[in-house]
Amino acid sequence: MKVVTATTVWNDAVGKRMSIVYSEIDDATGRIITDNKRIDRVVTGSAQKTAVEAVEEIAQAFVDAFE
Repeated sequence: MKVVTATTVWNDAVGKRMSIVYSEIDDATGRIITDNKRIDRVVTGSAQKTAVEAVEEIAQAFVDAFE
């Protein structure tokens, strides 16, 4: 099984880009097969863009409320 361990979203020249870090684990033994693998994707789908924007709004609210 593959388990996401970290995600980051940022803006660049092509739009919103997402970096995903994951580990692959053997289901039967629990042994880590690969660790800290990374893929990068540009967020293109309408639903995905909406979800990213919602998370960014939550982050902005945290920043605005921070003293």
